[in-house]
Amino acid sequence: MADEGDVLTNLNPDPAAGANGADTQPSAGVISQYIKDMSVENPNAPQCYQWNEQPQLDVQFNIGADKIADDVHEVSLKVTCTAKTSQGNLYLVDLEYCGLMGMRNLPDDAAHAFLFAEAPRMLFPFARRVVADATRDLGFPPLMLDPVDFGSLYQQQLAARAAEQQQGAGATPPAGDA
Repeated sequence: MADEGDVLTNLNPDPAAGANGADTQPSAGVISQYIKDMSVENPNAPQCYQWNEQPQLDVQFNIGADKIADDVHEVSLKVTCTAKTSQGNLYLVDLEYCGLMGMRNLPDDAAHAFLFAEAPRMLFPFARRVVADATRDLGFPPLMLDPVDFGSLYQQQLAARAAEQQQGAGATPPAGDA
């Protein structure tokens, strides 16, 4: 059973499970979340407010995780949003939104999935709001990022890695010069 005030969520509803003092149930949760780094640029103001061309939007995501302590990892959701026209850039928003995630007694594969699929899913709505506020504060309509299925992206990345490893293992080494 989790200690009172523990930030990790006890996933076992049976209160007697940890009666011996051992905390062996898997648990995971958000400890804290924050903006770690943010850059907002409006390089062509005030001229860009006269442009009538529809901008081309480019949105990129990157997810990372670093171990902070035995039970704590920092998950970073990096979001880069660029709006361009043929006349120049309207804006660039570069955000690194992070969360401290606590995990206890999770198998390695479940911990990896939590850090790279579930944790970014939990952070995304907050990063989305920061991006929307930033673009609105630049003088443009708020950029409302479409929801992202981080679970599917995670599965795609695992499949691509497995195919890459399988391809590398099946390749025959090139014949040497005799």
